[in-house]
Amino acid sequence: MTTTETTSPPTTPAKKSWLREHSELGVGALLFVIGVLVLTDALTMTVDIAQRGPVGPKTVPVVVGTGLLVVAVLLAVDVLRGGRGEAEGGEDVDLSEPSDWRTVLLLAGVFLAFAVLIDPVGFPVSGALLFWGAAYALGSRHLTRDPLIAAALSLLTYVVFDHLLGVPLPGGPLMGVL
Repeated sequence: MTTTETTSPPTTPAKKSWLREHSELGVGALLFVIGVLVLTDALTMTVDIAQRGPVGPKTVPVVVGTGLLVVAVLLAVDVLRGGRGEAEGGEDVDLSEPSDWRTVLLLAGVFLAFAVLIDPVGFPVSGALLFWGAAYALGSRHLTRDPLIAAALSLLTYVVFDHLLGVPLPGGPLMGVL
């Protein structure tokens, strides 16, 4: 008795496009563009203060811009040689779940409101709204504790930057009080 075995041809995985296989090049391109922008801005900067040594106000931006360019080129070379980024392996991340767009949009709205309100109401008030809104968007629902912590954190940030570090932040209507 003879049996005939039917075998199906081996399935080949779907071929990905070249761009999908080398998607990390987009990150390299973004780093390169940012590096060029930082270097252009740093090298065209006019400095009004007398430089007291080899390190002036242009030094850090030039170092950061150069570093961005070097990292962009090294990343591009690695990707073109076959290097790939490691897939997300976080134990608390479920890759099968969709993105939480509600949280993303709430955070974007909070940041936009902060940017719009910082000049008219000052940093202490807009910062408190930023901290409280971010806590709310990320899931905290303590309606009495969160605004108090946000106000304290905002005031502390304002005092540290404005008074201790000398970085002027807009005080808004509270300028005379603080």
